[in-house]
Amino acid sequence: MTRMSRRPGTVLAMTAVAALALAAPACSSVSSSSSSSAAATGASAATTTAASASGPASAACSNAAIQPDLYAKGQLTVATDSPAYPPWFANNKPSNGQGYESAVAYAVARHLGFTDAQVKWVTEPFDSSYAPGPKKFDFDVNEISYSAQRAQAVAFSDSYFDVQQALVALKSSPIVAKHSPSDLKGYVFGDQIGTTSLTFINGQIQPAKTPKVFNTLNDVKQALATKQIAALVTDTPTAQFIASEIPGSILVGQFPSTGEHYGLLLAKGNPLVTCVNQAIASLKADGTLDSLQKKYLRDFLAVPTIAP
Repeated sequence: MTRMSRRPGTVLAMTAVAALALAAPACSSVSSSSSSSAAATGASAATTTAASASGPASAACSNAAIQPDLYAKGQLTVATDSPAYPPWFANNKPSNGQGYESAVAYAVARHLGFTDAQVKWVTEPFDSSYAPGPKKFDFDVNEISYSAQRAQAVAFSDSYFDVQQALVALKSSPIVAKHSPSDLKGYVFGDQIGTTSLTFINGQIQPAKTPKVFNTLNDVKQALATKQIAALVTDTPTAQFIASEIPGSILVGQFPSTGEHYGLLLAKGNPLVTCVNQAIASLKADGTLDSLQKKYLRDFLAVPTIAP
């Protein structure tokens, strides 16, 4: 749901469909020897340096060069929401290096020359992350989808995960069997305010009845469980998890890609985005992102596609 993706509620974890890796040049850095470092990279030796995998860092992206662009010198300040859910994070502890987004954050940090101990996690509510104004972090990693509207107020990195939207309903609902494009227009949908999933419903499905809008994903789930809505739409991995948590629900299918993707979010005009993009490009080129997606998201890769 990309809040424009969003975050699940009290008991649900978010999940998402995996992206393909593309190649490009990179920034490098030193890897730490912590266990979270190994978890984040999937490497067997936590002391392996990023430089050994991706070549020498460009002068502009060296750790010394980026210090003036940091929120706090000497550390990389990374934000996410709280609670932090699987499979993006594990045990509501972003600093443990477990879960796809935590692992990506540490991998990017190493390319920028930080050890795991130099990464500081802070809490930033999802809806405030893309609001205009100064930021109390270097980047936010929180299943935040890029959109042109959001990009007017903040900066986004290149994609670290490509996203598709998916449909969740109760197994007893007619929508499970009848979900052609014309059928979908006749159902009542519900979603969280400010999400790309709600935008998808209005723009792609275009139901005859105005979707019901809720403040939290937990409220949306409750509405589905109590049959206030016929279905909800959210990111595929999240949808898969929701379907496993709400009794009697099912992931009906995912919709074709619209090019939606997650990006690391930075303050508007922050020059650090260039080096972050170099790091992401390197992680794609050396197969790290692909490996992390298979490690943390492999259960969500095979979902049938339906037409909106």
